[in-house]
Amino acid sequence: MKALVYGEALRLAGDYPRPEPGPGEALVRVDLAGICNTDLEIMRGYMGFRGVLGHEFVGVVEAAGDAAWLGRRVVGEINCACGHCATCRAGRPTHCPNRTTVGIDRHDGAFAEYVRLPLANLHAVPPGVSDRQAVFAEPLAAALEIPEQAHIRPTERVAVVGDGKLGLLVAQVLALLGVELTAIGRHEDKLAILRRRGVAACLEGDVPSALERACDVVVDCTGKAEGFALARRLVRPRGRLVLKSTFHGKNEVDLTGAVVDEVALLGSRCGPFAPALRLLERGLVDVESLVDSEYVLDDGLRAFERAATRGALKVLVRP
Repeated sequence: MKALVYGEALRLAGDYPRPEPGPGEALVRVDLAGICNTDLEIMRGYMGFRGVLGHEFVGVVEAAGDAAWLGRRVVGEINCACGHCATCRAGRPTHCPNRTTVGIDRHDGAFAEYVRLPLANLHAVPPGVSDRQAVFAEPLAAALEIPEQAHIRPTERVAVVGDGKLGLLVAQVLALLGVELTAIGRHEDKLAILRRRGVAACLEGDVPSALERACDVVVDCTGKAEGFALARRLVRPRGRLVLKSTFHGKNEVDLTGAVVDEVALLGSRCGPFAPALRLLERGLVDVESLVDSEYVLDDGLRAFERAATRGALKVLVRP
């Protein structure tokens, strides 16, 4: 099969082995996949991954041990847990010490004609959700994890730092909570997407002084030291600072102030797919405005070049 394979460099392979599903697994024909910043970070050395990239996708089940899944359009959770360790038995499969991760850690991903996933990871896509919308299910689920972890109340003041793809999704999700929300970024055109949804937004250089040390919750979606520094400036004493980006490299920060201010630092990763699909089905988030461009798999190298361009939003790849 055709696949985008990362080794020392990214290449298009025309004869990559088609995955063979094992017991309890499904073979999914990929209809559409999205390039995530994590894919770009892998190419900078993150996780040391080698293989087929891609973990945001929608496709159709072509083979499965459970015939009820055959022919169904699905999205899939990316953490493939063992299902029997103490962590899995405790209901925390995303932290299974034996897990592999689709397109990220020892499990070939979705920039290919086919991808293999456990049946337990599959979620059926509602008929009213298009492929272009469904491909956002994974990052939207990650955005939904934030209010779950940070216990955000509608009376609180919240800031989202970063106007990339994830930051725009996070801001839209938190806006649904009724909080006093401000999104902060570097690109007027991206912030305009949020303003059209009624979300207050400003450039990094125009942050109101009223937000300084005044936000109950700040979400850093930048993956950059300067983004963390801005988030730290905005969070109030005993507030919560949520770190939402994975990236290659180390972020050297001064944590003494966080200790003095008793700030809670929360790492946040994957989230619940079912409510993400419900939001898409009900049209409560705008993902169409986040689509930058679409390429066929044969032009996958060009797609990654576009995705790496400063300011680019979601680039899609269609096998």
